[in-house]
Amino acid sequence: MIQIRQILFDMALQNLTPGLRTRLSRVERTVGFFVAFSMVLMLIGFAYYIYHTGVRKGWFDLKLPYHTRVNSGTGLKVGDTVKLLGFDVGEITKVESMGPEVTTNRVFVQFIVRHPYEGYIWDDSKIKVTTGDFLGKRVLDLIPGGTSRNHNLHATYKVEDSKIGGVFKKQKVGGIFDPGSNAYVAYDNNSKGYALEALESPALTDRFEEVARDLREALPNILGLTNQLFATLTNAVQITSKANTLLRDIHPSVTNLAIITGTLTNPKGSLGDWLIPTNIVTQVEQTLVVAKNTITNANTTLIHVDAQLTALAGELERTLSNIADITSNLNSQVQGNTNLISSISDTIVHTDEMIQGLKKHWLLRSAFKKKDSSPPVKPSVK
Repeated sequence: MIQIRQILFDMALQNLTPGLRTRLSRVERTVGFFVAFSMVLMLIGFAYYIYHTGVRKGWFDLKLPYHTRVNSGTGLKVGDTVKLLGFDVGEITKVESMGPEVTTNRVFVQFIVRHPYEGYIWDDSKIKVTTGDFLGKRVLDLIPGGTSRNHNLHATYKVEDSKIGGVFKKQKVGGIFDPGSNAYVAYDNNSKGYALEALESPALTDRFEEVARDLREALPNILGLTNQLFATLTNAVQITSKANTLLRDIHPSVTNLAIITGTLTNPKGSLGDWLIPTNIVTQVEQTLVVAKNTITNANTTLIHVDAQLTALAGELERTLSNIADITSNLNSQVQGNTNLISSISDTIVHTDEMIQGLKKHWLLRSAFKKKDSSPPVKPSVK
C-alpha cells in the first residue's frame, strides 16, 4: 500500500511544471528546518528539566555517609527518606544484619545526608527511629546537635569548597571527626561514615502484638468479671421478684392506710375533732370573741386617754410658756430697776417689825400664844 502511494506521488511530480517543483522543494527545506529546530528546542527543554530535577532531588549535591545500629529492621528499607527538622535531607542506602555473633543492635543501617544539612549534625546528635504510618513503616529522624551545654563540640564532617577551572565551585570532604582521638581524620570514600546513636521506638506491629498479648492475658479476668456480672444480674432478678411478692402482700395494708389518712383529712371525724370535742371548740370560740371585744374596748379607751393626755400636755405647755413669760418679764423689770430688790427687802423688814409689834399688843397677845403640845401630867396617887 505504501509502495503504491509512493509510485502515484512520483508520477504526480513528473507531471508537474518546473516552477511548481521548485516551490515544493523550498517548502520541503522549510519544513525540514522547522522540524530540526523543534527537535533542538525539545532536547534543550528536556536537558533543562533533567538538570532542575537533579538539582531539586540533590543528584549533584555532596552526599555524606552516616550509619547507626538498631534492634529491628522492621519498616526500614533502602530508598526511604531521612528527615531533619521536617525536611527530606537524605535516604537510606543499606539495611542488613550484623551477623549471628552480635546480640544487641543486630541491624546495620547506613544512610546519606545531602550538603549542607550535615552542618546540623554534630558529635552530640542522635537519630530517632519513629513510626511512619499504621502499616508498620518507620522513618529516620535526625536530631540536630550543638545545643547542649558542652562547649567542646565538633561538626561530624569538615566540608571544603574548591573551584574547577577557577569558575565552578565544588565541595569536597576535608575530614571526618573521630571521637576516639577527638580530632578530624582523613576521609575514605569506602568508609561507612560517621556513627550516630539510635533512639529506637518499637514498631507499630510490635506494639499491636504487645497489646494483643496483654489482651489475651487479661481475657480470663474479663470472662471472670462477666461471670460475676451475670451472677449479680441473676441475684438482682431474684430480688426484684421477691420485691414484687412483698409489694403484693403489703398492698391491703397500704390501702387501709390510705383510707385512714383520707378519713383524717375530712372536716368531720378528722384527728382534730377526735382530740378536741365540739362543745370545747364552741366555748373556745366564745372566749375568743369576748377577748376580742375586750381588746377592742381597751384599744378605744387607750385612744381617748391618749387624746386627753395630748390635750393636757398642750395645756401644760401653754402654762409653762406663760410662767416663762412672767419670769422673763420679772427678770427684765429686775434688771431694769436695780432698787426694786432693796425696796422689797425693806418692805419685808418693816412688815416683820409690824408683826412683832402686834404680837406684843395686849389686845392681840392671846392670839399669838404657843400651844403646849406636851402630854398632861398624870396626878400621882398616894
